[in-house]
Amino acid sequence: MKKTKHKVCDKNNYLLIWFLQIRGPFLILSAALVFLGFSIAVHDGFIHWIHALMLLIGVIQAHIAVNLFNELSDYQTGIDSGTTQTPFSGGSKMMQTNLTHPRSVRKLAYINLFSAGLIGAYFCFTSNISIIFLMILGGLAIRFYTSHFAKWMVGEIISGLTLGSCVVIGVYLALTGTLDWHVALLSLPPGILTTQLLFLNEFPDSDADHAGGRRHWVIQWGRARSAVFYCLLMALCFLIIGIIPGISRFPSTLWLGLGPLPLTVITCRGTVKFHSNTQKLIPILAINVLIILLTDTLLGVGLLIG
Repeated sequence: MKKTKHKVCDKNNYLLIWFLQIRGPFLILSAALVFLGFSIAVHDGFIHWIHALMLLIGVIQAHIAVNLFNELSDYQTGIDSGTTQTPFSGGSKMMQTNLTHPRSVRKLAYINLFSAGLIGAYFCFTSNISIIFLMILGGLAIRFYTSHFAKWMVGEIISGLTLGSCVVIGVYLALTGTLDWHVALLSLPPGILTTQLLFLNEFPDSDADHAGGRRHWVIQWGRARSAVFYCLLMALCFLIIGIIPGISRFPSTLWLGLGPLPLTVITCRGTVKFHSNTQKLIPILAINVLIILLTDTLLGVGLLIG
């Protein structure tokens, strides 16, 4: 496969290099998820700003760790050497251009994983010991997502669970010490949306992923059928948001999260039409990211004003 040219950073610009290496722009997702979990806690009368900041740091560090392990694995298997780089897929190319070294990437990944674990351990002792189960699940996903889960056709589900639903549940549990089915229900849309983020970003990389030994939904079902399934998942996500206020204790202001719904019409039509055209799919990938971040954030805002 033809390699795509990519911009090379100045070797002296270490901050930019490592910002790109950790996939910095994608970390906004972690902030949006923590905000949603925090908003549910505030809605229920629990406010602890220091703890909220600690959780934000811990979730971002866990996200950095999984990004680095992913980049390291894709470098070692050669996947990112054969991908078409887009702003949303194809890897950072930092190791491929010798701007970072695999040993340094691995070291930073473990540092962030360990640091996130310390924050999680703090909340196990100060809030609720059951947080340890979320920590174990998250730790396994971080370390073995690329090397194992992405090869077992469960990568999308694991990603949506651990970097979606579990973050919302974990933040709420850490801030309140309690949990109920209402919170678990509200964590479903963010989980589906995180799955959608990974799912759609797999379309441009599917050939390189297949050659590198991965086995995910796009490889298994093909781009055309995967495009239809993407649309069905989006419909399910907003359907759940629509019914939550009617069957749970959360207010109708939660429907603010339906605001990005018109954008999904664009992404669904574009994915079905351009599923095999990477260049025309790039704007769709961008809108998909916007939908995910806006929906998670607006759900939180809806709770706060409710």
